[in-house]
Amino acid sequence: MAFYKDFTKKKMTREDHLRSDGKWEEEGTRYRKSATQQDKQRWENGKNRPDDAKRPGRPGSRFDTPKGRDFKKDKPFDGPRKPEFKKPAPKPEFRPEPETGFAPENLLSGRNPIREAIKSGRDIEKLLVAKGDLSGTAKEIIAMAKERHIPVQMVERTRLDEITPHHQGMLAYASAYRYYDVEDMLAEAREKSEEPFLVVLDGVTDPMNLGAIIRTAACVGAHGVIVPERRAVGLTPSAVKASAGAIETVKVARVTNLTRTLEMLKKEGVWLYAADMVGDDYRKVNFAGPMALIIGAEGEGVSRLVLEASDFRVSLPMRGGVGSLNASVAAGILMYAAMSGRE
Repeated sequence: MAFYKDFTKKKMTREDHLRSDGKWEEEGTRYRKSATQQDKQRWENGKNRPDDAKRPGRPGSRFDTPKGRDFKKDKPFDGPRKPEFKKPAPKPEFRPEPETGFAPENLLSGRNPIREAIKSGRDIEKLLVAKGDLSGTAKEIIAMAKERHIPVQMVERTRLDEITPHHQGMLAYASAYRYYDVEDMLAEAREKSEEPFLVVLDGVTDPMNLGAIIRTAACVGAHGVIVPERRAVGLTPSAVKASAGAIETVKVARVTNLTRTLEMLKKEGVWLYAADMVGDDYRKVNFAGPMALIIGAEGEGVSRLVLEASDFRVSLPMRGGVGSLNASVAAGILMYAAMSGRE
């Protein structure tokens, strides 16, 4: 088949073909198509690159190579891109509350588990209920919790969602260890033929402080530690861990009304010593006899009603610029002072 240059009817030679159409290249005695974009990309990466691969394609075609073009940055067109598959977001995991440090095994979610735990007499630290309309089951559980003096706190539903997605509008925190009664502590002192030595905490909210105080109480031979139900930390996993095993030897009681409990102790012949900034120097106080040492929260100290119910007020001298001690440190100093005065 013959090709002509123009209307002059002059046949095109092989050289004319090569000059006018850069798409065709000579390979021996045959002709083949010039390299495609994918071939050039592969050759730029050093794979099967021929010696004459740098020859440009036909001008104006899609095989043209613009001046200065970097094939390494260009990706060959392989059809319309498919949407990337995105993995579904993971389910929110349980995150212990920083102020309580409850572990998953101490978290009760769902109405039936909470109701059964309350019926069985399990120690519950507090009950969280989502705000809004409450059905008959929720009202029943709240009534049972209040009857057992379990603190009930109304919170936003989003807070429960942050803890666990399966809550049914209600969460409960169970104690990491069992509580005793104040009468059990007094009975232990009678069995050992010792005068009662108790530690009362008023408003201590840090579980690490509670655990450290329990450990020190075990070292000085105290018969028990008393904490209030409200505005105070209980036997959370963090507190039990901080006690370093001392929880096995020291009884902990949780009372509803701290002032009423102190009045009961006074009737049993127990003297009440409250730590206060305005009080007698602890080095000059006689701690002999049955006693209960009252420790308040750091900064706030012992509450007014508890101070009025106490028999003595003792203080720790402060000579530096700091106005108060850590609750567990102050309790440790006074507990060892009481132990030395009782010997």
